Amino acid sequence: MKRAILLVLDSFGIGNAPDAAEFGDAGSDTLGHIARYRTDAGRPLELPNLARLGLYHAHRLSTGDWAAGVDVPDTVTGAWACAREISSGKDTPSGHWEIAGVPALFEWGYFTERENSFPPELLETLIERADLPGVLGNCHASGVPVIEALGEEHITSGKPIVYTSADSVFQIAAHEHHFGLERLYRLCEIARELLMPYNIGRVIARPFVGETASGFMGETASGFERTGNRRDYAIEPPTPTVLQKLHDSGGTVLGVGKISDIYARCGISEVRKAHGFEALFDATLKAIDDAGDRTLVMTNFVDFDTLYGHRRDPEGYAGALEAFDRRLPEVMARLEPGDLLILTADHGNDPTWRGTDHTREQVPILIASDGLAPGGYGRRESYADIGQTLAEHFGLNPMDHGRSLLTESPQGDK
Repeated sequence: MKRAILLVLDSFGIGNAPDAAEFGDAGSDTLGHIARYRTDAGRPLELPNLARLGLYHAHRLSTGDWAAGVDVPDTVTGAWACAREISSGKDTPSGHWEIAGVPALFEWGYFTERENSFPPELLETLIERADLPGVLGNCHASGVPVIEALGEEHITSGKPIVYTSADSVFQIAAHEHHFGLERLYRLCEIARELLMPYNIGRVIARPFVGETASGFMGETASGFERTGNRRDYAIEPPTPTVLQKLHDSGGTVLGVGKISDIYARCGISEVRKAHGFEALFDATLKAIDDAGDRTLVMTNFVDFDTLYGHRRDPEGYAGALEAFDRRLPEVMARLEPGDLLILTADHGNDPTWRGTDHTREQVPILIASDGLAPGGYGRRESYADIGQTLAEHFGLNPMDHGRSLLTESPQGDK
C-alpha cells in the first residue's frame, strides 16, 4: 500500500539560507537559537524522537555546528537533509507550493510602507463595496498587538482592522460577534477580488473575541483573543502541485488544518479542520487511520509560527517542539509497510530575531520509510525535492522542479 504523511512544522527553520542576507536575515537560526536560549536557561532542549530521525544532523549540515546543549543520538534511524528555498518570498504560500513541487519564481506584490501601507484607492473601493464606515490600522503590524491596540475602537466604531507585514498579505481583523464572522468572510472575499491586480498572495480573516477593558454592557472585562475561525484566501498555484496530480489521478489528499486554504483548495480531496496543537495532532492521527491506498495526509502545525515565532517567544516555541516530539511516536506507530513519513517546514521564524516577521532559512527534511536507507542526503537545492519524492512515491509524472530522494543513496554528513 502506498501512503504518505507530510507534516509541516510551520516556521521551524534550521539556519539561515544562503541568500538570507538579501532578506535581512543573515544569522537567523530558529532551532539553533531556541536551543541556545534553553541551554542558557539551564534546561537543554529535549527532542529525542526528532533527533533519531536526524534533526540535529540536518541542523549541523545547515549551520556547521551542533545546536547548543542537545543530546545527539548514537544512531539515526531516518533519512535526513537540509533544504534551501528558491521561491522569491519567505512566506507560507511560497514555502508550501515549493514543498509540493511548484516554486513561486515570480515576484509577489508587497505593501512596503510601515504606515499608511495600502493605496488610498484600494481602501476607498473596499469601504464602498463592503459598506463600511471606514477602516483602522492601515499599517505593518503583528496580529495580537494590533488587536490589543485597536480592538476597543473597532467594537465602538464598527471599522475593521486592516494590516500587513513583510509577507505578501492583506489581513483583516474583526470581532466575531460585534462585527460578525460571516460578514468578515464576505469582506475578505471582496478584498481578495480587489487585490488581484496587486498580486498579493493571501487575504487572511482574523476573527477575535473579548470585550473592552472596562467590560461590555456590564459584563466582566475580558482580553481579546483570536479564535480558530481564521480563514485564508490564497491565490491558486500557477501549475499543478503534487497534491493536484495525486488527486486528479484518482488518489486522495486529506488536508488537515489550514492546508486547504494555503493551496486555495486545489487538489484537496477532503478537508479535516482542527484548531490548536492537540486538536491538529489528533486530527492527523485520525486521518492516518482513515487513509487508504494512494492517500496523502498533509498537516500544517501553525502554532509554532503564530503563537511563538511571530510573538518572539523562544520558551513557548521550545515547549511546543517538545510537545510535538512526545507525540511523534503515535504517528510512527501507525506507519505501515510502504508508507512514507516526511517532516519539514515552510520557512523560518526565529523567536530571538528582530522584528516579528518570518526569517529566510533552510528547513529540515526528515523521512521515515522502509524504502529509503537511513542517513544523510545532503544539502538540497530546493524544497521542491519533497514534491518530487512524493511524485515518485505515488507513481505520478515527474514535477518540473526538484530531485527525488528515493533515487539516491545516503551521502554521510556532506
